[in-house]
Amino acid sequence: MIEVVIIVVVLVVLIPVGFLMSTSLAAALIGHLLKTNADDAHAGSELLDCSD
Repeated sequence: MIEVVIIVVVLVVLIPVGFLMSTSLAAALIGHLLKTNADDAHAGSELLDCSD
């Protein structure tokens, strides 16, 4: 019986939480890369001072 409870906890709690945490890390990485790319592409622009 305890094995069933462990399997249910893993399926209902651990897998969705792990998925959400990994996608948030991926979103943070993509956002950082895109911002760095935009900053490099538009270096010297006066509008970059507004974003800090």
